[in-house]
Amino acid sequence: MIVDVVTHPSELPFLARRGIEEAVCVVFDVLRATSTMLTALAHGVLEIVPAATIEEALSLKKSYPNALLGGERHGDKIAGFDLGNSPLEYMDRRGAKIISTTTNGTIALKACEGAQVVLVGAVLNLDAAIEAVRALAPSRLIAVCSGTGTGVALEDVWAAGALAGHFQRENLTDEARMAMALQQAYQAAPEALRVSKNGRALQSRGRLSDVEWCENRGRLSTVGVMRAGAVRTWEAGA
Repeated sequence: MIVDVVTHPSELPFLARRGIEEAVCVVFDVLRATSTMLTALAHGVLEIVPAATIEEALSLKKSYPNALLGGERHGDKIAGFDLGNSPLEYMDRRGAKIISTTTNGTIALKACEGAQVVLVGAVLNLDAAIEAVRALAPSRLIAVCSGTGTGVALEDVWAAGALAGHFQRENLTDEARMAMALQQAYQAAPEALRVSKNGRALQSRGRLSDVEWCENRGRLSTVGVMRAGAVRTWEAGA
């Protein structure tokens, strides 16, 4: 298996060059989009439809009038939307369908649509994501870091490095080795998340509780999978 890591959002348009059609992609937007999606699924949300733009989300709402609109721009809830991007908002939405658009995470998910399998990962479900990759046994694994704005996100690269570290006997790309080195520099997830740009921004805006939730490795056993444009709970063998 080839183990690769996409560290920067500028690389997303070029995923086809990395053999995405033969790959299992694990998408990370630790603070906070993928953590929020996984929290929602773990608490009974039926599916989440990622949209790249606000306009796309509003258009999807016309097709699914009973769906809730969730997401953020610059970390804040979008005007007129039902939900923001805090995972804590999604713990009492059992049975709901959610249309979500975020600055980076939903764009990264949609960029991976050509992959063999697209999984949703975070620190919260890191161990479950590792087991899902083992079960799928792909010829190529790509950990996709959503980033923050137009830049790299330390917390995403940390999670990608932790994932890659479990497959270090495989054929690692230089990017995978770089991510592993960063993860080893910050051994514990809380350390990485709290010093990251996103982590510091959330703390400064009174959202430490979001960071505290997202840094809990292994808190969730749920793995999301994107099929036919929607994220649902992945089940081995399904």
